[in-house]
Order: sequence, then C-alpha cells, then structure tokens
Amino acid sequence: MALMRSGWLWRQTSVLKRWKLNWCDLWIDGSLCFYKTDSRREFEHRISLKTACVDVRSGLECGEVTPPETNPRDNLVVIQLKGGSTVNLCANSEDESIAWKLTLLETRRNPVFTYDPYDDSYEAITINNYHTVYIRPGAGPGTHQVVVQRDPFDGVMENVALGLLAGMAAGTAMRSFLWMPFFFC
Repeated sequence: MALMRSGWLWRQTSVLKRWKLNWCDLWIDGSLCFYKTDSRREFEHRISLKTACVDVRSGLECGEVTPPETNPRDNLVVIQLKGGSTVNLCANSEDESIAWKLTLLETRRNPVFTYDPYDDSYEAITINNYHTVYIRPGAGPGTHQVVVQRDPFDGVMENVALGLLAGMAAGTAMRSFLWMPFFFC
C-alpha cells in the first residue's frame, strides 16, 4: 500500500480537548493513522476517510477551533466527519497545513484503488451511492477479488466513553438509594 503523506501533527483529543503531538500517516486507501512516535510502533487511532470524511477545512476556515499555544490559527486543519464530529489537527506551518488539506481532499475524492502487480500501478475506482464497487477483469492471468469490509474499530471508543459515563451516573444514583433505609429507622 502506498503512503501519500506523513509527518508530525498536533491532534486535539475528543473528550478533554487537549492537544497531543502525533505522527500521522495518510495511506492511499484513505486510512489516516495516528501514532505516538515516528517508529509507528504505538498505534493510537485510525480514521477511514473514504467512508467517514465529509469536508476538510484549513487556516481561517476553522474559526471556532483554538490552536495549540505556540501555533497560529493559519496552521489548523479540521476534518468534518459523518455524524457531525470533527478531527482537529494543527501543522507546524501554514504551507504544511495547506499541503495536508490538499492531500486529504485528494484521498477523499478517489474512493478506492486497485493494484495491478503486472504494471506496478494503482487505478482509481469510484464508489456509487450504494457503496458498491464494479471492477472489470484485467488482461493479466489470475482471479480478481474485491473485499469491502467495515472497519471493526469505527465507533468503539465513543461507545466505551458513553458506557463509562452511564455506569458512573447509575452508580451514583444507586449509592444514594442504598442509604434510604437508614433514614427511616
């Protein structure tokens, strides 16, 4: 799989809204992966831009986002996802943020790629409104297979966070009810 862009980006956490410095890889299949270091050993998060990305904004278009302390607003990149959530990123310079925006938009625009090992090339294939891919068989020998699968990690952390909050709220409510019999004695 081909790497389209990689580098250090600041990423705002979704719960506490703190800025963390992550190594980011943008792959040709639309996977935006976040790591703790550039060695790519400690994986943190992955976003599938082919299915989740709605829009990408940069610089002054990101009016409501506050950048990290040392960076100006011109370095911001905001990825709007389906469901209304956003991924807030900040590059080290304005030129780098524009380059990230253009690469993210290019990745989103070309939904699926197939690899031809005989020519050592990739071919862009569009997805229709029903998320269906049609591929004509190539001239080379062998069987052509298309595997379309949903990322098993999409939405897992949001469900875990909501479950933890609901559990804490239920525990707090139950604890207050357990003391009631002592008040009536």
